Amino acid sequence: MATTEKLLQAFQLFDDANKQDPNTEEYEGRVYPKEVLYGMRMTERLNTFDPQASEALRLTARCQHICRWEIPRESYEMNREGYLRWRQELKKFHAKKATIILEEVGYDQETIDKVRFLLEKKQLKKNEETQTLEDVICLVFLEFYFEAFAHKHPEDKTIDILQKTWRKMSLKGQEAALKLPHSKFSFDLISKALSA
Repeated sequence: MATTEKLLQAFQLFDDANKQDPNTEEYEGRVYPKEVLYGMRMTERLNTFDPQASEALRLTARCQHICRWEIPRESYEMNREGYLRWRQELKKFHAKKATIILEEVGYDQETIDKVRFLLEKKQLKKNEETQTLEDVICLVFLEFYFEAFAHKHPEDKTIDILQKTWRKMSLKGQEAALKLPHSKFSFDLISKALSA
């Protein structure tokens, strides 16, 4: 899929917004604002997983967590109901932030509507692009964030999260997940989750 000038401009503006993230992460000897690094990882994984992805899907992957720190998890009750409300609020928040940038770059309404549709994860398991986005989100989580998560939580909770993650993925996504460079610790947990 060709890379357009507009796409690069949108990526730059998404990254500029995410550079305000006060949270940082070190990766390969460099320190990044956390959500800038996440956006880069989403783009790289999408390019590998679906090289023919549409421009709308490529835009969505890059802005999936745009300015996420502005609505911290702690601002909602620390229970399942609070978590679900936080997630719903984030989807709307990300869609609004992305729309402002896409309008600034000059994208047409159809593309903007498609990005909003994908950011709100509509028709998961029914819409091919929503499913591809979900697969990429799960792959990025498993490759870069799962092990740290697993070390912080009890094994039964970790296995439950793995099983939920697995159910969200397509068969293609699951196959890609098994080919990721997992440590023995992560691979053993994934094996346990899948055999449970």
